[in-house]
Amino acid sequence: MKYAVIGTGAIGGYYGAMLARNEMDVHFLLHSDYQHVNEQGLRIDSINGNFNVAVNAYAKPEDMPLCDVAIIALKTTNNHVLEILLPQVVKHNGIVVIMQNGLAVEQVAADILPQASIIGGLCFIGSTKMGPGHIKHSDFGMVSLGHYMKDESVAGITPELGLVTEDFLACGIDVKPVENLCFLRWQKLVWNVPFNGLSVVLNSSTAELLRQQGSRELIKSIMLEVIAAANACGQPLSASVAELMLVNTETNMQDYAPSMKVDYEHNRPLEINAIYQSMIDRAARSGVDMKLARMLAQQLQFLSRDDGQ
Repeated sequence: MKYAVIGTGAIGGYYGAMLARNEMDVHFLLHSDYQHVNEQGLRIDSINGNFNVAVNAYAKPEDMPLCDVAIIALKTTNNHVLEILLPQVVKHNGIVVIMQNGLAVEQVAADILPQASIIGGLCFIGSTKMGPGHIKHSDFGMVSLGHYMKDESVAGITPELGLVTEDFLACGIDVKPVENLCFLRWQKLVWNVPFNGLSVVLNSSTAELLRQQGSRELIKSIMLEVIAAANACGQPLSASVAELMLVNTETNMQDYAPSMKVDYEHNRPLEINAIYQSMIDRAARSGVDMKLARMLAQQLQFLSRDDGQ
C-alpha cells in the first residue's frame, strides 16, 4: 500500500521512517523541515540502532500522490488543517490512521472522509524531535491499533486493521491490533491525564513527580478519577490499573518529559481539549464530575494563556 505521513515529528517521523527504511512506498508532507529532509532524509537515533533514510518529501499536498493510507501524527491543535489536506493525500475510501492523544480524536477525519476506514493508533513510545528531520527514540515503541466506531462499540479486527498491522509488522514495528479502541483510549488517559498536566503545572519530569510522596498520591488520585469516569462510560477499567501504571513508570520507564511539557517549553499550543475537555464532557454526560481533571485543565489553560485548545 502507498502511505502518506502528515506530521513528521517525534511520532510520525519515527514510524514513517521505519516504514520507509523497509522499502514501503511512503510520502511525507512537511512544512518548515521540508528543505532539510528533502536533501538529507530522516535521521533516527534509536535504542534499537541508529539509521538514516532518504524519503519522498513534499512541501505541498497537491504535489503528493493519492495514497491508500494516511498516517496523521499532527498535534490535535493543528487538526483544523485536515479538512484541506486529507482529501488531497488519501483516497476517499482509503484508510486513515490517527496517531494522536485524547478521546474520540478520530471523529475529525471521519467527518471529512465518511467513506474511509478510520483507525486509531495509540503510541507507547519515548520519542523526541531533536531538530529538523532528527528523531531520538529512547524507550519502548509499541503502537496499538483499533478500528474507530463513533458509537463506541467494539469493532473487532477488521480487514483494514489487518492490512495496516501486517505492513507495520513487516517493517519491524511492534504493533498490537485491538478489538476495542475506545477502551484503549480511556486506558491511556489514565496515564496521560496526570503525567502530561502535572509535568507542566509542577515543572517536573516523570521521575521527579514520582519522587515526592505528595505528587505521587495526587497522580494516583487523578488516575482513579479517570478510571471511575471510564467505568461510567461503559469501559470497565480496574482500579488496580492505577498502581500498576505507577510502578511501571517508576521501574520500566526512563525519566521522561511528557509531550505536553515539551510543547509548553517550546511555546506551542497545549492539547487541553483533546486530552482533558473531551474526556470531562464525555464523563459529564454519564453523570461523573471530574473535579481533579477539570482543575488541572483550568491550570493548564491559565499557564498557556489559552482559552481551551
